[in-house]
Amino acid sequence: MLAGEFYIADDPELAADALHAAELSEKFNTSPAADPQTRRAALAELLGELGEGTEVRPPLRVDYGYRISIGPRTFVNFGAVLLDVGRIDIGADVQIGPHVQLLTPTHPIDPEQRRAKWEAARPITIGDNVWLSGGAIVCPGVTIGENTVVGAGAVVTRDLPANVVAVGNPARVVREI
Repeated sequence: MLAGEFYIADDPELAADALHAAELSEKFNTSPAADPQTRRAALAELLGELGEGTEVRPPLRVDYGYRISIGPRTFVNFGAVLLDVGRIDIGADVQIGPHVQLLTPTHPIDPEQRRAKWEAARPITIGDNVWLSGGAIVCPGVTIGENTVVGAGAVVTRDLPANVVAVGNPARVVREI
C-alpha cells in the first residue's frame, strides 16, 4: 500500500490503523465547540502533519489520518472526506469548501481482481493558496498547482496547473488567473 502497489485492504495491521483513526476521528468530531484545545489536540494526533493556524471543522472522515499533511493557515470546512490510502499533501493557505472529497484509493478495472478485494492508491497534492469550492472531488493521482481555483462540484480527474480556474465534470481550465 505504501509503495502504491495493489494490496488487500483487510490486512490486520491496516484494520488496526483504521480503527485507531476512527477512534481519533470520533474524538475530534464530537469534541465540544467551546473546547478548541481538545479539538486541535485530537486532530494533531490523527493527522501526519497539522500546520500552525490551520482550522478543520468537523465532521472529518479519513481512512488512516497519518498519511495526511495540512500546511499552515489552511481552512477545511464541514464534511471533508480525505481518504488517505495514498498520501494527501495540502499546502499552505488552502481553502477547502464544505463536502470536498480527496480520494486516493483506486480499484482494478478487472472484475475478478475487484472481487478478490485488491486495491491501490495514488497520492494527491494540493499546492499553496488553492481554493477547492464546495463539493469538489479530487481523484487519485491528481496534483493541483498553487493559486488554482476549482469550482463548486467539479470533479478533478487530471492534474491542474498553477494559476487557473477549473470547473465542470471532468474539471477543465476555463481561464488563467
